[in-house]
Amino acid sequence: MNGVLSLDDVRLSGKRVLFRVDVNSPLHPETGAFLDDSRLRGIVPTLRALSDAKVVIISHQSRPGKSDFTNMSGHAERMVRILGRPVRFIPDVCGEVALEAIRSMINGEIIFLDNVRMHPEEMALSRATPEELAKSQIVATLAPEFDAYVTDAFAAAHRNSPSLSGFAEELPCFAGRLMEREISALGLAVTAPPRPYVVILGGAKADDSLRVAINLIERDVVDTVAFVGVVGNMMLWASGIDIGEGNQDFIRNTLGDSFEETWSAARHLLTDHEKLLFLPSDVAVERDGERIPMKVEELPTEDPIYDIGLETLMQLRPLLLDANCILWNGPASYFEKPQFAFGTIEILNICTESAALTIVGGGHTSALVSSRGVSDKISHNSTGGGACLTMLSGARMPVIEALMRSASVFSKSE
Repeated sequence: MNGVLSLDDVRLSGKRVLFRVDVNSPLHPETGAFLDDSRLRGIVPTLRALSDAKVVIISHQSRPGKSDFTNMSGHAERMVRILGRPVRFIPDVCGEVALEAIRSMINGEIIFLDNVRMHPEEMALSRATPEELAKSQIVATLAPEFDAYVTDAFAAAHRNSPSLSGFAEELPCFAGRLMEREISALGLAVTAPPRPYVVILGGAKADDSLRVAINLIERDVVDTVAFVGVVGNMMLWASGIDIGEGNQDFIRNTLGDSFEETWSAARHLLTDHEKLLFLPSDVAVERDGERIPMKVEELPTEDPIYDIGLETLMQLRPLLLDANCILWNGPASYFEKPQFAFGTIEILNICTESAALTIVGGGHTSALVSSRGVSDKISHNSTGGGACLTMLSGARMPVIEALMRSASVFSKSE
């Protein structure tokens, strides 16, 4: 699998396994209760595959200074309910309490270490080299206690830290079931998708979306790139359509220092690859709390553009139904407002109707798939927001690089 070892390549029954996951979850600001536990549920297949091993889970929740930066006791408790078997919380990361718990484990036992970001190295070494990571206290202390390292932390795979990418040369490292699915699906979307291939890019992260578009177009793997949402508004603006001062200011403020670079990328796409691009032909604006349809020809507007229009959806529909592969990342609308959820929900409905291989990127679009109960009608619903965009744009993925380095090191040593 792309130079990465998976659980199919090893027998870990009776072995000591350090299992790095990303179960960073939205918590209620007052009670701390889980608002969504899908990331915890996502690691269940790997835990089941490791049912005869001694499994030590390590993860993070938020980051220092944020209100939802907590210990992992609640995550361990929720995991007990999800798994239906004991999961013991250890209030330590790599100190004596953690080491004593690890050394006393029996086969089939699961323990959950504390928030790894409570250890100062985890955040401080984000720019460290593999050699520096290997010398960190987290890696140097924990590595000798284990036979293997398994990771399902795809949502953090674009990050670099001791617990994420530091064990590559110290332990044989394996992709868990979730990580394996992510690498396989997103790798296919970047390198060898079934054609015709339609990519829908939306949301407010115009800079990330344009990097994805440029990467896929330069690889010559995509047939249509449809821009919707805020990035769609920016592409309309870059094509010479005045979208109104307020909408322009919103895009400028959202992009900040990256505006000029993103504007240049938009112009490059429109100049060199216009035939591959699909832009909205109509939109919906908010005026006095109401949804007002508006043709692109009727722009500019003083009202905020919050959705694509019906004509745009009717033009997009046949493209999606005729596709053999669809990638969708980012909403088409301000869908948290019920009157502007239409465009985003209709795109999802069309994706579920299509016979194509459908891959939905992380973040808001992934959450929408889960909340509307249509996960079984989507081929792959990614757990990673920033990680998904990073991989699709062809940028570095330190965790996947670490898996590849480990595969190389330990394959040679056998």
